Amino acid sequence: MGTICVYEAVTLDGVMQAPGRADEDERGGFAHGGWAVGYDDDVLARFAQRAMAASTGMLLGVRTYYDLLRHWTAQPRPNPYTDALVDAPKHVVSRDPSTPLPYPNSTLHAGDAHLTVRRLKESWDGRLTVLGSGEVVASLDEAGLVDEYVLLVHPVVLGSGHRLFADEHRKDLRLVEAVPTTTGVLACRYAVDHPHPGSAPV
Repeated sequence: MGTICVYEAVTLDGVMQAPGRADEDERGGFAHGGWAVGYDDDVLARFAQRAMAASTGMLLGVRTYYDLLRHWTAQPRPNPYTDALVDAPKHVVSRDPSTPLPYPNSTLHAGDAHLTVRRLKESWDGRLTVLGSGEVVASLDEAGLVDEYVLLVHPVVLGSGHRLFADEHRKDLRLVEAVPTTTGVLACRYAVDHPHPGSAPV
């Protein structure tokens, strides 16, 4: 049985949409793309490197898969990300069984995310890391398949945009680690304590 970790940059008001570039994701008329630019430092880089080193595979929605790999494979090498992204096993969730996957080490999981990922998790030995992929995260969260959230909380409030926890329902998480950076970002690891089968709700 594997574990699933959701790794996201978020604002103080929970927005996860388009942190990296102005044109990254303009759906819904979102005009604040690139809001996380300028907040990197050595502390955050070490935290991210450690988190990624613990991963044995990546779990991505189709849109994030194309955007992430297209962007980083176009960047000059060497850099800290391109080879790691290309070499990592990439599990891509799509409702369309004919979805092409042009990048190496990519496996398609066609169908409803909560069903296909449940099967993958049961057969996987290690840690699957989800980047971006907001719709996939929402489906996995609702199905109780997420084991950990790694959130890079930026000192930014946007007031609009797609939020990580868009649906209003209670979620109790356990803080495992919190690392402040020099730019005001708080890098946090939260465990999801799943109830044991048959246990009464608290």
